[in-house]
Amino acid sequence: MKRFDLFIIVYCIIIVLSVMYATQPLQPLLAREFNVSITKASQFTAIIMLFLAISPIIYGYLLEKVNAKKMLINSSIVLFVTNIFLGLSTNYEWFLLFRTIEALVVPAILTSLMSILASIDKENVKFNMSIYVAATVFGGLVGRIFSGFIATNFSYQYVFYSLSLAILISIYFVNKLSYEGEATIVKPKISDVLSILKDKRFSTIYLLMFCVFFVFAGVLNVLPFRVKDISSQTSEFQISLLYLGYGMGILVSLNSKKIIKYFRNEINTILIGLIFFLFITIFLTVPNIITMFMLLFLFCLGMFTVHTVSTGLANSMKSSQKSLTSGMYLTFYYLGGAMGSYIPSIIYEKFGWNVVIYMFCAILFMIMLLIVKRRRIF
Repeated sequence: MKRFDLFIIVYCIIIVLSVMYATQPLQPLLAREFNVSITKASQFTAIIMLFLAISPIIYGYLLEKVNAKKMLINSSIVLFVTNIFLGLSTNYEWFLLFRTIEALVVPAILTSLMSILASIDKENVKFNMSIYVAATVFGGLVGRIFSGFIATNFSYQYVFYSLSLAILISIYFVNKLSYEGEATIVKPKISDVLSILKDKRFSTIYLLMFCVFFVFAGVLNVLPFRVKDISSQTSEFQISLLYLGYGMGILVSLNSKKIIKYFRNEINTILIGLIFFLFITIFLTVPNIITMFMLLFLFCLGMFTVHTVSTGLANSMKSSQKSLTSGMYLTFYYLGGAMGSYIPSIIYEKFGWNVVIYMFCAILFMIMLLIVKRRRIF
C-alpha cells in the first residue's frame, strides 16, 4: 500500500469520527441555545450511533456491490453540505434533520474506507484494521477537543464550518486515491443471522459489547451535563478536555497482543477488563471534576481493553462468514451506543447522576456474571 493512500484513509477516518462526536461536549450549550431538554440534546449523538447499528442491514439490501471511491466522494459531499447547514440552523428541528442526514451517510463513508483499507493491501489486513481502530479513536478524541476549543474561543457555529473545510480537503485527497475497486456489502440472510446467534459464544460476546458500550456511551454523553451541574462556570473547552482519556483506546488497540499474553488468554483479559471497568464506574459518583478527569483515563482503559479483545475474539471464532459476524458485532456495539446515548439522559433528568451510575454498575455486574458462567465455552 502506498503511504499516501494510507494517509488519505486515516485522514478521512479522523474527520468522519470528528463529525460524529463534535456535538458531544456542546450538548449543554446546544440545549440552552435551542431551549430543549437534556434528552433532546442527547439525540444529536444517539442518532448517528443508531444508523451505524442498522446501516449494515439497510445498505446490505440496497447495495450488493458499489464503487467504494465513488460512494466515499458522494457521501463526503453530503457531509460537507450538512455541516454548513448545521452551523446555519437556528432551531432544534432543523439541526436534528441535518444531523439525521449525516447519520445516513457516515456509515456509507466508514464502510467505503474499511473496504478500501482491507482491499488495498491484502498482506497486512490485521495491521491495517488496528490502524483503522486507532484512527477512529483518535478521530473521536480530536473531534471532541477541537469542538470544545472552537465553541469556547469563537462560537459553536464555527465548529461545523471548520469541519466542512476539513471534509472539503478530504474530498480533494480522495480523488487522488489510486484504488478503483468495489466495496462488497453483505446481504444478511435471516437464517445465517439466527444460526450465529444460536452459538452461545457469539450471543455472549454480542451481549457483552451491547452492555459495555451502553455504559460507556451513557457516561460520555451525560458527562457534559454532570460537569455543568457540579460547576456552571465550566467552559465547553474544559468539558472537552475530560475526553482526553479516550486516547487510551489508541494505546490499547496497538498493544492488544501484549495485554492478552500477559493475562494468558482472551477470556481472562475480557473478564479482568470488565471487573476493572465496573470498579472505576462506581467511583464516578465522586462530585469532583479533577477526580473525574483522572478516573476517565482508567474508565476508557477498561472499556477499550474489553472492546479490542472482544473484536479479535469475535473475528477468530468462525472461519467462514467473517464479514457477517463482524457486521453483527458492530450492530450490537452501536445499538448499545445509541441506546446508551439516549436512555441514561432520561434517567439523569428524572433521578440524577448517582442513579444513572448505579444502573450502569448493575448492568456491568450482570454481564460479568454471565461471562464467568460461560467462560468454559470459549
